Amino acid sequence: MNTADVPHRSSADSLAARQAELVAALVAGGPPPPGFAPAPLAAARAALLRKRAGEVARYWPLLAAGLGPNWPATFLDWATDRPTLGGLRDGWELARVLRARHALPALGADELAVREAAFRYDGHQPPRRRRLPAVGRAGTAVALQLAGRVRLLRPAR
Repeated sequence: MNTADVPHRSSADSLAARQAELVAALVAGGPPPPGFAPAPLAAARAALLRKRAGEVARYWPLLAAGLGPNWPATFLDWATDRPTLGGLRDGWELARVLRARHALPALGADELAVREAAFRYDGHQPPRRRRLPAVGRAGTAVALQLAGRVRLLRPAR
């Protein structure tokens, strides 16, 4: 190894570390990195969270509609300290949290039941389409997947 490469490598490592701190502050609730003004950083973070809420609402329109005017606040409260997993998985995680709190609206329960009948999702790996017959339940909603088709048997009330 050439000794001339060592200072370059440490500066690249330092830059990568600062970039990681900035990303953590913007999307994962990390503290503001040294040298960044907190107010503009908070504004950028809020804008990114709103954009993320819109992406999740595109994947989970019934969940967002079921929460109505509470959608932005509910999503922001849940997402503030969580890095994104993508719109589909973020919505799935939020729907499961709301179900556990008994706060999942009926439309969201219908949507979650259909997704859980059609896909296998363990919270760690990306969702995979189910091949065998499956039932999804959320609240009073029940969905059945058979031969690749999903039917909502009993919608939530």
